[in-house]
Amino acid sequence: MATVSESGGAQGQAASSSSMTGGASWMPANPAPLGLMGFGITTCTLSFINANLVGAGATGVVLGMALAFGGLCQLLAGMWEFRTGNTFGAVAFSGYGAFWISFWVLVNFNAAGLGKEAAAGLGLYLWMWGIFTVCLFLCTFASPRALQLLFLLLALTFIFLGIGNSGGNASIIHIGGYLGIVTGGLALYIATADIMQAVYKRSVLPVG
Repeated sequence: MATVSESGGAQGQAASSSSMTGGASWMPANPAPLGLMGFGITTCTLSFINANLVGAGATGVVLGMALAFGGLCQLLAGMWEFRTGNTFGAVAFSGYGAFWISFWVLVNFNAAGLGKEAAAGLGLYLWMWGIFTVCLFLCTFASPRALQLLFLLLALTFIFLGIGNSGGNASIIHIGGYLGIVTGGLALYIATADIMQAVYKRSVLPVG
């Protein structure tokens, strides 16, 4: 893929000649823009709520999007990245697809049963995803600058949300929300750059 890749190349790698769909000339479409769009749209939507720009009562609006677009579409993008041979993209999209599916499960089934441990439990949950993101950030230094910045911002988003929820500090949660908005917006920018490169056969939007 153009940006979430190990080589920084513009397209997914060609399938091998043993592909069930054809010979060596078959080239899979780049699954990265789908994953990035699912991630970006869902992240922005929830982050508007975390930033308190939209009331917390609107959280239910995110759930369907989290399951379908942020969750299922990213998970599929991750599986397709395995097919292109892109280890980083496969782990990132599959991982964050699982994050959004687990978020849907958490809100719908688990959160009410946490009781007085809800804040600490949610903080721990966010910290673990922050650690996962830092691990991926450390693998981006050979990638375009936009991708490096995306994972840095995402790590900071999880960290601020983890701190805010663990300590019950609404102001820190709001900071995490604003970071999430920027992170989601950057993901949408990179996705658009990837789609435009695939459509116009040249680089249109710079990603560094």
